[in-house]
Amino acid sequence: MPKTSKHSVKQEAHDMRQHDKLFIGGEWVAPAGTGTIDVISPHTEEVVGRVPDGTAEDMERAVAAAREAFDHGPWPRMTFAERAEVIGRLAAVYNERQGEMAQLITEEMGSPITFSNLAQAPQPLGMLQYYAELGRTFQQEEQRPGLFGPITVRREPVGVVAAVVPWNVPQFVTMTKVAPALLAGCTIVLKPAPETPLDAYLLAEWAAEAGVPAGVLNIVVAGREVGEHLISHKGVDKVAFTGSTAAGRRIAAVCGEQLKRVSLELGGKSAAIILDDADLAASMGFLSMASLMNNGQACVAQTRILASRNRYDEVVDAIAGMVSSQAVGDPADATTGIGPLVAKRQQERVESYIRLGMDEGAKIVVGGLDRPYDRGWYVAPTVFSGVSNDMRIAREEIFGPVLAVIPYEDEADAVRIANDSDYGLAGTVWTADAEHGMEVARRVRTGTYGVNCFMLETNAPFGGYKASGIGRELGPEGLNSYLEYKTISRLG
Repeated sequence: MPKTSKHSVKQEAHDMRQHDKLFIGGEWVAPAGTGTIDVISPHTEEVVGRVPDGTAEDMERAVAAAREAFDHGPWPRMTFAERAEVIGRLAAVYNERQGEMAQLITEEMGSPITFSNLAQAPQPLGMLQYYAELGRTFQQEEQRPGLFGPITVRREPVGVVAAVVPWNVPQFVTMTKVAPALLAGCTIVLKPAPETPLDAYLLAEWAAEAGVPAGVLNIVVAGREVGEHLISHKGVDKVAFTGSTAAGRRIAAVCGEQLKRVSLELGGKSAAIILDDADLAASMGFLSMASLMNNGQACVAQTRILASRNRYDEVVDAIAGMVSSQAVGDPADATTGIGPLVAKRQQERVESYIRLGMDEGAKIVVGGLDRPYDRGWYVAPTVFSGVSNDMRIAREEIFGPVLAVIPYEDEADAVRIANDSDYGLAGTVWTADAEHGMEVARRVRTGTYGVNCFMLETNAPFGGYKASGIGRELGPEGLNSYLEYKTISRLG
């Protein structure tokens, strides 16, 4: 059984974070309906927040505000440097209060506070800072020689963006869309996940404080049906979505029918290849973050652990030891390594996969179906051995702290297994020879890869192959997806 954090799962009183308005057109406005969404603490199962449940009418108002700001407002007509100045002010506000953002995300979705302080708040801040810096020197027009005269290649904003984000890393995913879209000159309608709306309200306050013009950023929390109304709205020029592959297919179909620009960052089932020369003790410290970050609720998580038959038992023991060393409990406790899952349905989903793994013949080495606590949406971190790559626990995204250790015959077989997936989002290789690790990295078909580490860089593209998505976020490539390119030729 994994360790439990010293504070266990105590029931704490929370001040209710209640919001009764929506952020549309630069103002806090009353919603069209009377429905509300309760934000439930995954740790205590108590209500910690309440926000309006947006309706189709609210989305109509938000798109209209974004459309007005794009078609007639100053934002798209400002220079990149002028927009970068505003983004820089937002980054400054974010920087002063990122600790508040980290605590809020831990409260609303159960991310361990150490991970929230490491990634949930600092990485969105880093994106704002990166795009503010990029915008200071970014050129809207480029001159090229043509056959008969000069050519101007001009970059213009794509228009109104619908940004639809999930609950697992809500600010990180929000900023992969909002930061480059703002720099490009787009206006945005952001639909946060119903499970995690509170951080978006904080972002709205900061955007207003930083002087983001009215209508440039609009935020409406809503469920799937209203979200689809936003995605299919004729006033939206581009959809930027992060979430499940199933939802991504539906969104791609809608956008394809309308010939609407779309970028999709979807699921993953990433493989960590442990080569025979790897130092297991040294690797486990880094692999614990790569495989179990955010309670296993990460699309890039390395949940397939590939070990050679020569060292298979040794690797299984090392992985089991690494998982068992994680303290499970109160996500607000700095000693916690793994907190609760975001919702009861997620807890039940992950447990159903643990049952499935047992039914498929895999062996539980650590964890299983005994819940660590009677209250809170906790699942025991679980390691399976004896897994073959054709099992569903090796092929389907579980989105929880469940790892499958899969044997391989030789390095070529390891690469084959890593590539034998519907997904291609991330991956790692662990070896004493980093140069050889680079050779392995080049052979695995994924969008991001790590040699003896895993990280996402703000100045480099992030996205996936195959069913892991379409397009790239972060870096200058992330800005390009919010730009249209216009070629102007002239004579005389």
